[in-house]
Amino acid sequence: MDEQTKKMRRDYLRYLKLQRSMSANTVEAYGRDLDKLLVFLGQTAKVPADAALEDLQAFAAGLHDIGIGPRSQCRILSGVRSFYRFLVMDGYMDSDPTELLESPVVGEHLPEFLTPQEVDKLEDSIDLSKPEGHRNRAIIEVLFSCGLRVSELVGLQFSQVYAEERFVRIMGKGSKERLVPISERALREIDNYLPWRNSLKIRPGEEDYVFLNRRGAHLTRTMILIMLKRQAEEAGIRKTISPHTLRHSFATALLEGGADLRVIQALLGHESIGTTEIYTHISMQTLREEVLLHHPRNIKH
Repeated sequence: MDEQTKKMRRDYLRYLKLQRSMSANTVEAYGRDLDKLLVFLGQTAKVPADAALEDLQAFAAGLHDIGIGPRSQCRILSGVRSFYRFLVMDGYMDSDPTELLESPVVGEHLPEFLTPQEVDKLEDSIDLSKPEGHRNRAIIEVLFSCGLRVSELVGLQFSQVYAEERFVRIMGKGSKERLVPISERALREIDNYLPWRNSLKIRPGEEDYVFLNRRGAHLTRTMILIMLKRQAEEAGIRKTISPHTLRHSFATALLEGGADLRVIQALLGHESIGTTEIYTHISMQTLREEVLLHHPRNIKH
């Protein structure tokens, strides 16, 4: 990679971090996707400013050829467009070669979600005689009651929880703050977990984190994922469960209860209403299933 390309890459990632307020993990992911393009162009002895639409189309076709799925292709090409928009904006290029670059068509994927009854089943399957039992139950209830991202849950601190007012203050993606109501049930589950938490030897600097492991340190995303998958097996739930499943469940329950889509958007911390609109498809799917199951024209006698 020549020095000019290195500088473009460095300036672009700095722009994402400082101007777009993206998290370190997101910036790193953009960098990895961009590197795929830079390696491809390097094989033809081209630098980004020399690339024409035909080069980028060849790159996109190559992603398909090496087995990268349509969704991942769309993500990578979205990053490529973002990179070239930055190059034009910053004066590296006069025109954007990605303007006519097409992405593959992706079939709509409806995210998995749990019904409130399934969430209850998940919580009821927890063995509360085990040390982490009340903690795990509190984690599930907070995820379902507040619709938090797993990164927001593992970073949740007591200074963000306003129990009397019944809301939590969340710092979401792009350092954007939002207030999310928290249910009495979730607060009660946290209170039930506190005696075990208070018995731990808490590591210095970890005192304010709500959810801790046995060693007194805050949990990681992987720990939450493993716990949920194991608990789903215990509960006999055959759906593919992850922390995001409970976030989807929160949004779906609100929509089916009659909440406005804009309210759900604010609670989830979505920048675009388009991201939230996926839940309207979930709701319509549920309504369709109910009609097929219960309408007299569909019941087979």
